Amino acid sequence: MAYTKDQLLARLQELKIEFSSCDHPAVMTVEEQAKYVGHLGGACSKNLFLKDKKHRLYIVSALVDTKVDLKILSQRLGLGKGGLRMAPEEALPEILHVALGSVTPFALINESARPVSLLLDKGFKSQQYWLFHPLTNEVTIALTPSDFDKFLLSIGREPAYVDLEACPVVGKENPPDLAHLVPDEAPNVPGGADKVPPTSVPAQTNVAKDEKTKQPTEKFKETSKVPKQKSEKDKPQIKVDVAADTTNVEKFVEKVFEKVSSEFISELTKQSNADKDNLNDHAFEGLKQRVCSDLLSMTMTLKNSVYTQGFHAGIESTLYPLLNKRK
Repeated sequence: MAYTKDQLLARLQELKIEFSSCDHPAVMTVEEQAKYVGHLGGACSKNLFLKDKKHRLYIVSALVDTKVDLKILSQRLGLGKGGLRMAPEEALPEILHVALGSVTPFALINESARPVSLLLDKGFKSQQYWLFHPLTNEVTIALTPSDFDKFLLSIGREPAYVDLEACPVVGKENPPDLAHLVPDEAPNVPGGADKVPPTSVPAQTNVAKDEKTKQPTEKFKETSKVPKQKSEKDKPQIKVDVAADTTNVEKFVEKVFEKVSSEFISELTKQSNADKDNLNDHAFEGLKQRVCSDLLSMTMTLKNSVYTQGFHAGIESTLYPLLNKRK
C-alpha cells in the first residue's frame, strides 16, 4: 500500500510529532519552493534520487548550499568513480510513490522503498527546523531535527548523517568510509535493465543461427576424404551484435545528454567565471532531471517509427512478391 499525503500527516500526528504546514502551487526546484515557505522559518532541502551501477537506490538529502560531488560520494561509498547517477524517472511512482519534483525522505515510509538507502546532510543538525515535501510538491512541512529522527526510527530507520562536503582519501589503507550505507539489495527498478522494443522483423542474429544449424548436415554429406579447401567466402564470419548498443535508447540518450551538458557547462563556466564543480551540482543534475525524460520519450518515438517503416519495407519487398507469384 502506498501512503498518501494525508495518511503520512496522520501518522506524524499519531507519533505526536509537531509540524507546520504550507500549501502552495506545485514546485519543481528549491528556488521556486523558497518563494512560498519563507514564513516557516526552516531550512529548505535538495533531495537527490540516485542509483548505482547495480541499480541499488539512494536518497541524498542535503541543505541547499551544501555541495554534493557525486564522484567523491561514489568513491566514499566504494562504488568507484561515476558509480552514482540519477535514478530512472519510472522508479519515482513505482518505488517512492511520488511524482517528479516530490522526492523526499518521507517516501521511505512506503514498503516498496525499504531497500532505498538514505544519506542525510550533517549540516541539518545546525538548523532549528527542516523543510520537506510530505509526498507531494504542493505542500511543505517544517519540523525539528529530533522529530524527524523520531519519524525515521518509527519506520525502522537509523538516521545516518554524513558530511557530504568531506573529501577523505580512499585507497588500500583507507577504505571507503560510507560503504556501510550501500543497500544490501536492489529493488526491481523499471528501466533498470536494457529495453528492447518489440518488432516483427526477424533479427539478423536469428538468420545467422539458422544458417549455422544447416552447416553440420551439409558437411556430413561430404564423401570426399580430402578436406575441402574453404574459400574466403565459406569461412565463418564473426558477427558483432551492433544492435545490442544501438537499439538501447537509454544509453543513446545518456550519451547525447552528456555531450550537450558538457558543452553547456563549459560555456556557462566561461560566461560566469564560476567553478565547474559547483555548476555540476546545480546546473548539470537539474538540467538532467528536466531534459532526459523528454529526450528519452522523443528518441523512443523516433526509434519506434524507424522500426515500423522497416517492417513495412520488409513486407513490400518480400511478402508481397511471394503472394503475387501464387496468384
